[in-house]
Amino acid sequence: MEKAAIYHQPASSFAFSYTGDDLYIRIRTKKEDVAKITLIAGDPYLFADGKWQSRPYQMTRTLQTEEHDYFEYRLIPTHHRVQYGFVIEGYDGEECFYGGRGFFSTDPVNMETMDYYFKFPYIHAVDTFKAPEWVKKTIWYQIFPERFANGDPAISPENALPWGSKTPSTTDFFGGDLKGIIDHLDYLKDLGINGIYLTPVFEAPTNHKYDTVDYLKIDPHFGDKKRFKELVEEAHKCGIRVMLDAVFNHIGDTSPMFQDVIQNGADSKYCDWFHIHSFPVRYGENGNIENQPTISYDTFAFTTHMPKLNTANPEVQQYLLDIATYWIREFDIDGWRLDVANEVDHAFWKLFRKAVRKEKDDLYILGEIWHDSWIWLLGDEFDAVMNYPFTQTIIENFIENKIDARKMISGINEQMMRYPKQASEVMFNMLDSHDTARILTRAGGNKAKVKQALAFMFGHTGSPCIYYGTEIGMDGGNDPDCRKCMVWDEANQDLEMLGFMKQLIAVRKAHQATLSDGDLVWDETLLDQGIVIFERKTDDETLRFYFNQANKDQSVQAGHGFDLFTEVEISGEAVLPAEGFLIVKN
Repeated sequence: MEKAAIYHQPASSFAFSYTGDDLYIRIRTKKEDVAKITLIAGDPYLFADGKWQSRPYQMTRTLQTEEHDYFEYRLIPTHHRVQYGFVIEGYDGEECFYGGRGFFSTDPVNMETMDYYFKFPYIHAVDTFKAPEWVKKTIWYQIFPERFANGDPAISPENALPWGSKTPSTTDFFGGDLKGIIDHLDYLKDLGINGIYLTPVFEAPTNHKYDTVDYLKIDPHFGDKKRFKELVEEAHKCGIRVMLDAVFNHIGDTSPMFQDVIQNGADSKYCDWFHIHSFPVRYGENGNIENQPTISYDTFAFTTHMPKLNTANPEVQQYLLDIATYWIREFDIDGWRLDVANEVDHAFWKLFRKAVRKEKDDLYILGEIWHDSWIWLLGDEFDAVMNYPFTQTIIENFIENKIDARKMISGINEQMMRYPKQASEVMFNMLDSHDTARILTRAGGNKAKVKQALAFMFGHTGSPCIYYGTEIGMDGGNDPDCRKCMVWDEANQDLEMLGFMKQLIAVRKAHQATLSDGDLVWDETLLDQGIVIFERKTDDETLRFYFNQANKDQSVQAGHGFDLFTEVEISGEAVLPAEGFLIVKN
C-alpha cells in the first residue's frame, strides 16, 4: 500500500457539511491500490462502560484520476460533533489505521486512542456553505453590451460604426446599449435563457468598460439608471436573473481618485487608495518595459490605464462595499461576477460576502479565477468561479485533440474533488467568453465538434453559460475578434444551430435535478474505439450519455430507453453517428 498517496484534510473539500446536519467525508488513495476503506466515526463524548461508542461505515469508491482513487461517505451524526478515522485495506493484504496523527496499526490499543483521530468539533449551521439554490437551475447567457444590439442610436458614441460593418478592433464602437438588450429579452426567453451576465455597464471610456470612471453611473452610451432599472424589471418578468460585473481589483486611470493622485502626488487624500511605489507618479510608465528599474504604481497586468486598488485600505473597502450593496438594494440585481478576483485580498472578499448577503441572502457571488480555486470556495467568500480548468479540459479533448479521453476524464474528476458539493453544483461552466476565442473558431469551423462539446458540458454538474452568438454559429478569434457584433439578420444566422441549442437547453431544464445532483459514473469500456460514455444517476432517474469521437458511425449497446434528442425509443443496439452523441433516459 502506498501510504504517501493517502490524503485527507478536515474542514476542506474532504470534510464538509452540505445541509448543516450532515458531514461529507472524502479520502484520496493511490489509484487501484486500496481495496476497502472503513470509516470509524462517532461523537467524541459518547462512552459506555468506559469505551468510546463508534460505528463502522463502508466508504464508496467514487471518482478516479490518472493517479488517485477517491472514496466518500455521507455521515448523518446523531449529534453535531464528529470524531473519525479510517481503516484502510490494500489489495496487497496490508491493513492500517489512518487518523489525525498519521498511520498506525489496527491494534485495539491504537483504535481506542482518542487523539489519533480526526476531529470535526461541531457542525455549525452558520458555518455551512450555502450557495443559492436557483443557480443550479440557471442557463446563463453572457452579453458584451457594446456588441449585442443598438436599441437607441441617439445615445451611441459619435464615432460609432454601422452595426457589424467590420471586424472589431480594440477601440471600435458600434453602439450596443441596454435598450438593445431589453428589445431582445423575448429572444432570450424563447431560447430558454433564465440568467444573463453583463460585462461592465458603468461609466468608462473604452468599449469593454473594465476601466471604470464612476461605479455609481451607467455609461451614458449604454443608457441611464432608469433604463437599467427597466432592464432588470423586464428581465425578471421573463424569469431571467441579472448578474453584473464588479471590477474591484482596479479602476480607470481617468477616475477622479487616480487623477487626484497624479495631480497632488503624496499629498493626495487618495494616495493610499492605490499601490504607489514612488512619487511623483510617472503616469503611463508602468508596464513590461525594458530598462525600467522602478514601477510607479501597480496595475491590472501591465495595463497602465487600470491602476490597482488597495483593498486593504478601510476607505477603499467601504467605497466598494457601498457600491456592491447599492446596485442590489436599488435595482434588485441577482449576482456579482468579480473581475480578477484572485488578485484581491481574501480579507476584502470575506467582508464583501457578508455585506451583499445581508442585502440579499440568495445573491450569486462568482469569481473570475482561471486556476484551482479551493481557497475561495470554502463558504466564506465566493459561491463559484468561472470554471476555466473544466472548460480547457473539454476543449483540449473534444475540440483540439490535445489530450485523450482518459486524460479528460481524469481532469474532470480531479476538478470535482477539489470543491465542496455545493460549490460544484453552482460552478459557472462555459466553453468561450469575451476573453477567449469563440468555440466554433477553436473547432476550425467543425460544428459537429461544437455540438458534442456543448452537449458534454450541459451533461455535467454546474450552471452552463452560452456566450452571445454561439447559438447562431458566430465565430471569432481571440480578443477583439471574439467581440463581434451580434448577428440579428436571420438570413445570416445558423438557424439549425439555434434549434439545436433550444433543444439542448430544454433537455437540461427538464432533467436539471439529475444533472445538478446526480452521481457521475464513467464507463470506459469503449474509450479505445473513441466512444466516451458516462451516466448521471439519482434514485429517480438515470441519464446515459454517449459521445462518438470517431469519424465513422458506430454501434453501441444502449439498453432499453428513450433518446432525448431524437425522441425515439431505443432497445438494445443503437447507431452512434460520427462525431455525434446520444442522451438516453433509461
